[in-house]
Amino acid sequence: MPAPRLPAAGSPPSGRRKVRVLVVDDSAVVRSVFRQELARDPEIEVVGAAPDPYAARDLLLEREPDVITLDMEMPRMDGITFLRKIMKYRPTPVIVVSSLTPAGGRLAMEALAAGAVEVMCKPGASYSVGDMTTDLVEKVKEVAGNAIRAPRPPAPGDPPPAEAAPLSRTTNQILAIGASTGGTVAIERVLGALPHNAPGIVITQHMPELFTRHFADRLKAMTRLDAREAVDGDSVVPGVALVAPGNRHLLLRRSGARYVVEVKDGPRVNRHRPSVDVMFRSVARSAGRNAIGVILTGMGGDGAQGLLAMREAGARTFAQDEGSCVVFGMPKVAIDVGAVDEVLPIDLIAPAVLRAADAGARAT
Repeated sequence: MPAPRLPAAGSPPSGRRKVRVLVVDDSAVVRSVFRQELARDPEIEVVGAAPDPYAARDLLLEREPDVITLDMEMPRMDGITFLRKIMKYRPTPVIVVSSLTPAGGRLAMEALAAGAVEVMCKPGASYSVGDMTTDLVEKVKEVAGNAIRAPRPPAPGDPPPAEAAPLSRTTNQILAIGASTGGTVAIERVLGALPHNAPGIVITQHMPELFTRHFADRLKAMTRLDAREAVDGDSVVPGVALVAPGNRHLLLRRSGARYVVEVKDGPRVNRHRPSVDVMFRSVARSAGRNAIGVILTGMGGDGAQGLLAMREAGARTFAQDEGSCVVFGMPKVAIDVGAVDEVLPIDLIAPAVLRAADAGARAT
């Protein structure tokens, strides 16, 4: 049974109380900075700061925060274990703040699978404290202002997803997938049900730099596809899934008879880099009716206009339904603007994609 939706927390201008935040981090410096920076926003109230999960547990029950920021590497109990307990006993939107290390990246992927709604990286050489806290304030308010549903990742006793029959025809069609909050688990569910010769796939998932490499590695390990972080000039061919690198846009280009990706810098679009809209628009231009577009769970409206451009160019388009979304934001906006052919539960998207690919191959 899915976790119950949480009540949305509002902001003072609308007459509702402030967003209540609990900070959990073993660093006294981090706790101090987060408290100070979050408190600067008139719509946010920091109701507590804990150095470890045991102290956080008591504050969680006493203060009833709307959002938790959570470090992964802490004494007495690790962040993943605590996160799973939160999701089991008091589901609350959790923003994970992790280090940009190989271990930190792996833990971030585990956290998203366990129910965290966002992952952020701690400041480093290319990511200042100011940038980080600005992003954190925005994410806290976005998360608290949306209904949150904990994802239901595969359990140890679950059977693996049944492999769909391989496509009977070779196709040069393109499958473009865009997602944000909750998208890592949703993308795993879709790709895990695709055969080894599925259409070439391009993916934009809102995620910090370097974490996308770990996400691609996870997809490769959990699916029948050759998934990897995209490199400029990579070919998009059947059986391959290319993930947009964090902090870079991913575009599709046609080069003669084949498709390749372009990985590039550029301004944020809809406050995101990579942006789903940027990818979808490039797919509309380069592949037209030879493409299939899928928009999955996520906050905001990134991807809606790009998916509309794909549909207008003749592509078949699908959106995840509200019941299976962690946040029914991006799909809802895409549906509202008329960009979607079919709205489906997450487990019916892969079969629909394969039917569309088979129909497209027959038409070709």
